[in-house]
Amino acid sequence: MKHLYLVDGSGFIFRAFHAVRPLTRPDGTPVNAVYGFTQMVLKLVADSDADYIAVIFDAARKTFRNDIYPAYKAHRPPPPEELIPQFALVREATEAFGLPAIQLPGYEADDIIATYARLGAETGANVTIVSSDKDLMQLVTNQVTMLDSMKNRLIGPDEVVERFGVRPDKVVDVQALAGDSVDNVPGVPGIGVKTAALLINEFGDLETVLARAGEIKQNKRRESLIEFADQARVSRRLVELKQDVPGLVDLKEFGRKELDVERAVAFLAEQGFHSIVSRLSPDAGGGGPPTEAAAPKDVSYELVQDEKALETWIAAAMAKGIVAVDTETTSLNAMAAELVGVSLSVEPGKACYIPVAHKTSGAQGSLDLGEAGESEAGSETAPQQISRRKALDLLQPLLEDPSILKVGQNIKYDALVFSRYGVDMTPVDDTMLCSFVLDGGAGKHGMDELADRHLGIQTIKYKEVVGTGKKQITFDYVPLEKACDYAAEDADITLRLHRQLKPKLLQEKIVTVYETIERPLIPVLTTMEKAGIRVDPEMLRGLSRDFAQRLAGLEDEIKELAGEDFNVGSPKQLGEILFDKMGLPGAKKTKTGAYQTDAKVLEDLAAGGHDLPIRVLDWRQLAKLKSTYTDSLVEDINAETGRIHTSYSMAGAQTGRLSSTNPNLQNIPIRTEEGRKIRQAFVPKDGCKLVSLDYSQIELRVVAHMAGLDTLIQAFHDGADIHAITASQVFGVPVEGMDPLVRRKAKAINFGIIYGISAFGLARQLGIELKEAKAYIEAYFERYPGIKDYMERLKSECRKSGMVETLFGRRIHLPGINDKNHMVRNYAERQAINAPVQGTAADIIKRAMIRVPAALRQNKLKAEMLLQVHDELLFETPVKEVDALVETISAVMVNAVGPAASLSVPLVVEAGSGDNWDEAH
Repeated sequence: MKHLYLVDGSGFIFRAFHAVRPLTRPDGTPVNAVYGFTQMVLKLVADSDADYIAVIFDAARKTFRNDIYPAYKAHRPPPPEELIPQFALVREATEAFGLPAIQLPGYEADDIIATYARLGAETGANVTIVSSDKDLMQLVTNQVTMLDSMKNRLIGPDEVVERFGVRPDKVVDVQALAGDSVDNVPGVPGIGVKTAALLINEFGDLETVLARAGEIKQNKRRESLIEFADQARVSRRLVELKQDVPGLVDLKEFGRKELDVERAVAFLAEQGFHSIVSRLSPDAGGGGPPTEAAAPKDVSYELVQDEKALETWIAAAMAKGIVAVDTETTSLNAMAAELVGVSLSVEPGKACYIPVAHKTSGAQGSLDLGEAGESEAGSETAPQQISRRKALDLLQPLLEDPSILKVGQNIKYDALVFSRYGVDMTPVDDTMLCSFVLDGGAGKHGMDELADRHLGIQTIKYKEVVGTGKKQITFDYVPLEKACDYAAEDADITLRLHRQLKPKLLQEKIVTVYETIERPLIPVLTTMEKAGIRVDPEMLRGLSRDFAQRLAGLEDEIKELAGEDFNVGSPKQLGEILFDKMGLPGAKKTKTGAYQTDAKVLEDLAAGGHDLPIRVLDWRQLAKLKSTYTDSLVEDINAETGRIHTSYSMAGAQTGRLSSTNPNLQNIPIRTEEGRKIRQAFVPKDGCKLVSLDYSQIELRVVAHMAGLDTLIQAFHDGADIHAITASQVFGVPVEGMDPLVRRKAKAINFGIIYGISAFGLARQLGIELKEAKAYIEAYFERYPGIKDYMERLKSECRKSGMVETLFGRRIHLPGINDKNHMVRNYAERQAINAPVQGTAADIIKRAMIRVPAALRQNKLKAEMLLQVHDELLFETPVKEVDALVETISAVMVNAVGPAASLSVPLVVEAGSGDNWDEAH
């Protein structure tokens, strides 16, 4: 037995009943819960890798717990009248699909699940409990996880801690103290979940809390615990699940069977579920959804221009349970874009486009793009289409339905566009991220590239639709027929890619990276991008004026040193000054015959003591800050919100690091006075502070763990100065009274080793001779032989497999590792050393970010997470909540690794707050 799935059938019934609109079969019997249950079970079975599976039901309301406490669940209302006849039909549906339907009088479904989970784990199987019921969270271990199938969310030990504040094995103690009003579990009056968790974490377990209640300082809390101790003990007996239910069917009976299509179709036809029948019957292809996504010979793309046609498509999507969604807008900036149209696809080759804000009728579609844009932009004529608001009102139930999966390519963009119109699309899947997780570093992940690589399809390119250069038009001026071909194809291709890529995650055993890191991050980033960050435009304008004056002064200095007037921004003229006129050494020419004057050349000249290249480097840095930040950031302020909204690329850096674009807020220098001044322009809204939380030396900690460097591991546990320790170990000098220059050298080596630095690179960085740099690195490896072995092992393994992995299993493909070109090969070798470290650090902060929203809700904090800058998270929070926020988020970040991996070093978070970003950092 490898993987056992235990489905909470009773939970499925109630969720299906409330998720699906009222529905009756021909004889008038209500079947909406049956329909929803059927969809959920079929999808679960199709998506799962279970080799053993069973559906567990409650047999009756009275159980052994009523003997312990007669009032148990006494307050629960009876099930809705229209649900009662569906219970038996749901069990019938389960058996029609060849799945065991298990129930036992006297026991709740949860007890049966608990027993089977224990038995399954004892056989060595991985167990997945398909439910979101909090009462089942006490069963979670590293081997037993829960799956909330409605949200496609895995619940492991970390998620249990988020929910209850304690590890899973202590959940029953927390529930015993807090009680449960829904199930009428009494608990201890005045003790809620948060307080209960504090008590259990302090004293260890329920009995110790009760035995030592007299030590508790809070009078009311102490008195309640003493007075209601026996009630707490009874409550524990009620909430603790039995793991030894007798007389159950043997686990071996749960072996996964081939679907008996004929039997399933007969049941479905009797209920009138014709849309599901068409997916399962042999005439319709048999056996469920197709596994191949090859392009059909013919495609059918429909232009939807009236409400009735749209309602037909929505119903089809509801019936399928999965729909590809794409938006067409007027801008790549999701916070400034206007929604022009929406495309949907429910099966390969079949898609539609719903225009909602086009300004051309399409009658002049024969005009070239330039004429269409110019002649019709002025007339503002509108073609037949559903209004944007009406279309969104119709689409909203579909897009927000938790039982319908929405698939997109870079769906974060579409989710943000919809969010601005009041539609919160969920749950979502992303083909771009599926590809990124599968092939990070091995290729691009745009739709055109993926369609070519996986489907052999050359898609319609965006520029073919809107034109280029001066003749380019926005999408709202594209004729409808042309817009339909392009937009519907996007949705169609997305669905086909999803059918190919999603199963590969399971086949390649990398689904965990997608499901626990990338996918859950989508809504978190969407919320951050929508929140944006406030900036002070007047401060930026003042900095621009100051930088302009300083640039002018530097230019005068440079020209005086050169002895003539020239264009400082011209590399060609600068090269002639430096090498022809001044005769400085190290001249090299490009293929065009001009001298090289890049930063490396100027730095080498500056190291030789020449003033002119030093001033040019200063001028270039200041000019870049002015053009990239102080000038342009003012233009990036959103007119509606008054804030800057960066966009995070999730599939850019091959290591998994997020990158900030439009504008890039991750590269503002922090070590220069000018960079800090720019950060001072980032300010909180009135009544708030900015709070920064930053992992301390996270990459060094990861290296220490991954390479097994005992000395550094111990130093991190001791909270020692890691660079001083390294200097002492490598150079043989005492930590006390250490020369700061010696520590600086050790720091350069520590960080350089992470990036596979060469002796030449270290020599340049420290301004020392090559021979001396080689000696430093040799001394380092002699003192820490483990890191040398680690680096060689990484390179060797990468040469064999073409990839490296992070601590969480993220794969980073490095095809250049075996390239014949030694420069390409050497670069890939340096990446092989650094990528697992940087990638692991990126995974850790992503895991923290995913857990932040729940932590804020649980602690009732009003803070918003605004930015992620590599190892730093920036928040905006009310002044009075600063301390609580720091405590809450620090705990989230420190514990972000969780049971998914184990670190031999502690994670440390540094926090600060202030009236601007610089102060906070």
